[in-house]
Amino acid sequence: MTGELDSTEVKATKRRHAVKLAGLALAAPTAAAEILQQAAGKALEFTRQAEATSLGSGTLDHLDLAVAAFNRAYSLKPPKDVFDAVMDYRRKVDTLLKSRHTHRQQRELLAFAGWLSELLAWLAHDLGDARTGLAFATDAFVHGQQAGHGQLCAWSMDAAASINLYENRLAKARDAAMKGLLEAPADHPLTVRLHAQAARASAADGDDDGFTIAYRAAENAYQLLPARAPRRFGMDVLPLADYALTSYPATSYIWLGQAENARRHAAQALAVYESAPVASRSPSREAIARIDLVLAHALLGDPDDAVTLGHQALDSARVVDSVRARARDLTALLARRYPRHAAVDGLRDHHLSATDAPTPLPDTSEGEAP
Repeated sequence: MTGELDSTEVKATKRRHAVKLAGLALAAPTAAAEILQQAAGKALEFTRQAEATSLGSGTLDHLDLAVAAFNRAYSLKPPKDVFDAVMDYRRKVDTLLKSRHTHRQQRELLAFAGWLSELLAWLAHDLGDARTGLAFATDAFVHGQQAGHGQLCAWSMDAAASINLYENRLAKARDAAMKGLLEAPADHPLTVRLHAQAARASAADGDDDGFTIAYRAAENAYQLLPARAPRRFGMDVLPLADYALTSYPATSYIWLGQAENARRHAAQALAVYESAPVASRSPSREAIARIDLVLAHALLGDPDDAVTLGHQALDSARVVDSVRARARDLTALLARRYPRHAAVDGLRDHHLSATDAPTPLPDTSEGEAP
């Protein structure tokens, strides 16, 4: 009997707790209305907090225009000037990220921070500071991940692949290209470029088979590109795929000692560069294509044409660190092959006059680059 009473009491206790938890359901109509009214007020407060922001109404639109303008200026203005302006905006976006904003605004700010860092990676590379360039490439990748922006992640790894390549960190260059490929859409010109980056790294390492496999993957990816090319901040990115399939293999064939293949691809690269719209032209990439053509002529035993084309390359409006690095390869080869050729000496002097020490950058990185 006692057991039955205990069981009854337990059930009653459970019912009382249930009534308390579901008080609204059993409350008098007047009390229920009051509870609902209070809940409505809470809902409004939740909404107000979700929409609370210290960003001005036009801030994000302004940042979008600024990033687009910086991307257009990249190949047209001195890299140090662009670096300083982009760095100033990168600091401003960092400040905005620490202010009050909505979740949607946070994703957009993270993406803008990543795009600015991706551009700073290229500019630091152009100015001869690989460590800073790699630090910003990593920063761009991390912010791209936080923003859920796979393309931004892929673009940042494209920069990291190039910088590592010129630093002769060939395994890291390949790794960066493959990391970018995990994020890039299969039908995007960036996928072509990243495969070509991996091919170029293999060639620099003397891996003929690795180059062939990666370059074939780039060609196959090119076939998947849509008829209407995507744009990046208003600019057509299809030329980047065209460059990757001509200029990158030209350099690769030089490294692999295949002079005729190098000459053919370098000539194609120059034709692509020269036919591109003004907004898509890249004086530095064009200069590298000319240097590759020079090197091919030199390997084929034609020093006079090599010297003429070499002067044209060094007359580029944008002799950045990657151009200087390729020019060093050129003058070293010509000096070895044609040690008593007067025109070769003249080209070496031209190279030295174009190789002013790059302007040092402030130490803006935090920690070691990868």
